[in-house]
This record gives sequence, C-alpha cells and structure tokens, in this order.
Amino acid sequence: MLNKEEIKKIIPQREPFLMIDEVENYVPGESAIAYKDVNEEEWYFKGHFPGNPIMPGVLITESLAQTGAVAILSMEENKGKNALFGGIDKMKFKKMVVPGDRLKLEVKIIKRKGPIGIGEAVAKVDDKIVAKGELTFAVV
Repeated sequence: MLNKEEIKKIIPQREPFLMIDEVENYVPGESAIAYKDVNEEEWYFKGHFPGNPIMPGVLITESLAQTGAVAILSMEENKGKNALFGGIDKMKFKKMVVPGDRLKLEVKIIKRKGPIGIGEAVAKVDDKIVAKGELTFAVV
C-alpha cells in the first residue's frame, strides 16, 4: 500500500489537486488500483453543489487518470516524467459520488505505442460501478 507521500514520488500532482489517497497495488506499465476517500471538506463541494454535494465527473476522471499515471510513471524509463491527457473516450457516469464514499479506482493499460497509450478505467463505490471509460495518455 502506497500512502500520499509515496504516491508523490511517482506522479507530479500535489494538493489540492492530488486526487488519490492511497495505492493498493500497481504493476509498472500494466495496471494500478487506488482509493480516494471523498469527504465533505473537499474544496469542490463548496460550489458543486451547496446543500447537495456531488463529486464532479471530471474529478472522478482525473482520479482515474492519476491512478493510471502511477502505473505508467512507475516504469523506470518514465521516472520524473508526466502523463498528460490525450483523450477521454466512452466515459460513462452511472452513479453520484458524495461525501463519505470511498472510490476504488482501477486502471488497466490496454495499449501502448511509444509515449502514447490507452487505459481502461473503472471507478467503483461499494463494488458498484460509478464511472468507466478509456483514457488516452501521452508521456512527456
């Protein structure tokens, strides 16, 4: 299990935009499983939405992307680099994510060619899918 400080040794994101709290497992270049504990003090809940806090879909997607970045940037040849979005495809949101939820974030790298790749991404709460899609990345 990697904590936030260990995650920061792999990916460049920092608070308040570090969107994963711990990594359960990862295989460099292949996959990663991470968690985000969603709490009512998150900065985005102040405006999304007052009195009815819902985690924005783009931030669920970012959490998944950071999980995938752990898998890609933990590869020896990618240490010290960054993984940028190249595209988001087939992303579907199936359930709201609210304070108190624990997001399980799973990304499997399904294609790589040079610095470009695609990750199959799934976010779950209590074993129910809340979001899934494909994320294209570019390592720079």
